Amino acid sequence: MTHSVFIDGAAGTTGLEIADRLAGRSEFELIILDDARRKDAAARKEALHAADFAVLCLHDDAAREAVTLAQGSKVRIIDASTAHRVADGWTYGFPEIVGHEAVAKADRVANPGCYPSGFIALIAPLVRAGLLPVDFPYTVNAVSGYSGGGKGLIERFEADADIAFRTYGLAMGHKHVPEMTRYAGLAHPPVFAPSVIPAHRGMVVEVPLPLFAMAGASTPEALREALVAFYAGSPVVSVNTAPTPDELLLRRSMAPSDRLELFVFGAGDGSQARLIAVLDNLGKGASGAAVQSLNLMAGLPEDAGLAL
Repeated sequence: MTHSVFIDGAAGTTGLEIADRLAGRSEFELIILDDARRKDAAARKEALHAADFAVLCLHDDAAREAVTLAQGSKVRIIDASTAHRVADGWTYGFPEIVGHEAVAKADRVANPGCYPSGFIALIAPLVRAGLLPVDFPYTVNAVSGYSGGGKGLIERFEADADIAFRTYGLAMGHKHVPEMTRYAGLAHPPVFAPSVIPAHRGMVVEVPLPLFAMAGASTPEALREALVAFYAGSPVVSVNTAPTPDELLLRRSMAPSDRLELFVFGAGDGSQARLIAVLDNLGKGASGAAVQSLNLMAGLPEDAGLAL
């Protein structure tokens, strides 16, 4: 069976990468609007009503508009914007965390943010298992390739080769924090410190843990074992169990990847730990996650068409 898919915002980075993952797949047929019509509301509405599935690769206001345009249709929507990630009636598109069946049955799926994907993957299973406290003031330190910032940031980094590092979100209240808090199951929002480096893609998300100061926290070894058990059998998420590496690197030459790899590093006396997630901000952090959800919603293997 062939499913029709409309990517609203197909000319953006996320939309282009989704189209790449669907190219050549007989299970899907893309509904494509030419450049003259892709921002026309009437043409978008027609495409939304004709499609089996729509993926919204738009800014938040345009995504909300698309949902309004889709009213009265049978289209099932995956929204890659921030607009619906904590909205009622939407399923969070992280099947490893919310359940594969929940995503498969959903008509409205909110694609996770890139940074939250790493944070939630690390923290949610451990909080659920009672190995980390719900009410600790967690911090998140993360770096991403500049492609996650959209066309404006891409142009800025590619035009100014002198930028070595950009940190932002300094006023706090970053738009990713609500989903990080909710889906990690925390009592308090984490302190989120995001930064951008001069690489097109790639992301490292780190959660440092002063275990000695965390009531009820488990040992680094127990944390690792719990993550291994939680993600056992996942084709997308893996937990490193090899000997501790001396370093973790992001390379500018990184190929597209839809994997998410988790690491647990611990002090010899068990007093501290560093939880680290490594992913492609355009893969499991955006386009790959959307295609994974689309596969499930269409009744297909979740890893079909993914770069793993």
